[in-house]
Amino acid sequence: MVNLFPEIVPEAGKEPAFLNRAPGMTLKVTVGTGPIRGMIRHSTNLYVASGTSLWKVDASYTLTNIGTISGTGPVSMADNGVQLFVACNGPSYIYNYNTAIFAQITDVDFAGAQTVTFLDGYFVYTEPNSQKFWVTAIYNGLSVDPLDFASAEGSPDNLVTVIADHREIWLFGEQSVEVWYNSGGADFPLSRINGAFNEIGCAASYSVAKADNGLFWLGSDDRGKGVVYRSQGYNGSRVSTHAVEWQIQQYSTISDAIGYTYQQDGHTFYVLTFPTANATWVFDASTNAWHERAGWTGIQFMRHRSNCQAFYNNLTLVGDFENGNVYSLDLGVYADNGGVQKWLRTWRALETGKNDLKRTAQHALQLDCETGVGLNGSVQGSDPQVMLRWSDDGGHTWVYEQWRSMGKIGEYGYRAIWRRLGMTTKLRDRVYEISGTDPVKIAITGAELQVSPTNG
Repeated sequence: MVNLFPEIVPEAGKEPAFLNRAPGMTLKVTVGTGPIRGMIRHSTNLYVASGTSLWKVDASYTLTNIGTISGTGPVSMADNGVQLFVACNGPSYIYNYNTAIFAQITDVDFAGAQTVTFLDGYFVYTEPNSQKFWVTAIYNGLSVDPLDFASAEGSPDNLVTVIADHREIWLFGEQSVEVWYNSGGADFPLSRINGAFNEIGCAASYSVAKADNGLFWLGSDDRGKGVVYRSQGYNGSRVSTHAVEWQIQQYSTISDAIGYTYQQDGHTFYVLTFPTANATWVFDASTNAWHERAGWTGIQFMRHRSNCQAFYNNLTLVGDFENGNVYSLDLGVYADNGGVQKWLRTWRALETGKNDLKRTAQHALQLDCETGVGLNGSVQGSDPQVMLRWSDDGGHTWVYEQWRSMGKIGEYGYRAIWRRLGMTTKLRDRVYEISGTDPVKIAITGAELQVSPTNG
């Protein structure tokens, strides 16, 4: 599934579920030149790291340039109610909401911050390329005591990220996780929780995200990497499938993976993008199902344009990975910033266990979906089309597309049906694919295939 996800029908539905179209994107504001490296909401404002600048965006989407930041990759951001801490994988910055003063952290004891989080008045951050993590002075990110650090030493791996969850600090190393809490110690406020040690590390610093009463991350350990986990207690529970893991492990680089989470219409999504591989995978915690999100170049799929997320102005906002655009994700919008959003679904003609390896005659295929969804006027989507093609060699080669209408506006009884689909070849393993690009609602409950065996 690409740009489609399952929607469960809780009661009295025609089918137990249907495929819903992934949200489209509507441009809300352009912030600087981009890329959008991070976003965080505080009070009535949104703070956006775009390119080498930090910006403030108010509720009317008026922009204020706060100052210059370093680097080009993702940033980690946290606030303590008074200050905003922006960690740029080394050099880091503090913005004071009350005084509007923006400054780089220049304390002589500050060794740089890879990632940052907030707990009980303290900024907690990881020192790059080390096992050390630090706390700043309480409610003052500009002040660092030379003794206010500790090391995650349960395993000799370096720390890659830190995040606060349920008033506890999760310290992710390359091959392990430790959990600490605020013990109120006089010398150092944090202490290790006995038994809260996990021999599953993190393969990508920016893959860790919080949602659904837990944490999600791309895992790594001594035995391999590329498995996606979510926290259960202090342990990691695998949520990726073998198929998703196989795809991830084919990528040449996964350490640059970026993860974020959001909620929409009762779904909790963990969005995991692999920039080098140009791919985006999404886990739906409400159905435990995976799908792909993708942009469309006109020739092929690419990674989804979203690079980070924030909930602001009652909207789920995402920032573009190439430019300064900030979009809202909207299930009622069927295009990406006015451009084509292509959806796609593939499946085997015969379900598992039903293929007896005999040739079959495939008479007709009817798509069970909502029809009559065409748009008013002479525009794309006024007569929305769904495209069918198939492969008789397991998806290696495909026949040409055959197009059928999904019904013009009001044609609710329209049937999207293809006839005379031919005989399967010697491999006896047909795969069907449907797709579409028109900006209309998509709700697919199933497909019915009329097939009969032959003597071959």
